[in-house]
Amino acid sequence: MKKLILTSAIAFATLFASAQNFMVVSTYDGDQEETMDMLTQNIGFGYAVNDTWTLGLMQNGEDVDGETIYDLWARYNMKNDLYVSLQAPQEEMTDNLTVGLGYSFNVWKGLNVEPNYSMGLKEDESGDREGTFNLGLSYKF
Repeated sequence: MKKLILTSAIAFATLFASAQNFMVVSTYDGDQEETMDMLTQNIGFGYAVNDTWTLGLMQNGEDVDGETIYDLWARYNMKNDLYVSLQAPQEEMTDNLTVGLGYSFNVWKGLNVEPNYSMGLKEDESGDREGTFNLGLSYKF
C-alpha cells in the first residue's frame, strides 16, 4: 500500500510540474439561482495528454449523502478549435454516456468561451434522446 501511495504521489507531482497541460472547464447552468453555483456546479479539471486529447474529472452537480459525484470526461480536439467531448458517470458508464460537439473561442490568453451541444447515447425511459445546448468556459494553464 505504501508503494502505491508513493507512486501516486510521484505521478501527481510530475503532472503538476508541467502545469501548461492543465485545463479547467465549467458549464453555465441557468437552472441554478443567481449565485456562483451557476458556474461552479459543473466545474471540471483535465490534463492534456497531448495536443489532441484531454482527460479529466467533472462535477456533475449531484450530491448523494453529502458527497460530490464526479464524472469522467474526455475531449478530442479537432482542427480549427472544434472538439468532440465524452462524459460518463463512474457507475453505469455505457448506459449514461454523453457525447458532445463544440467550438472553442479564444477570448484572452488561454480563456475560452465554448458553446457546445451534447446528447446521451441511449434513450431514456420514455424513448426520447434529447440533447442540450450548453455555454461553457475553459482556461488552459
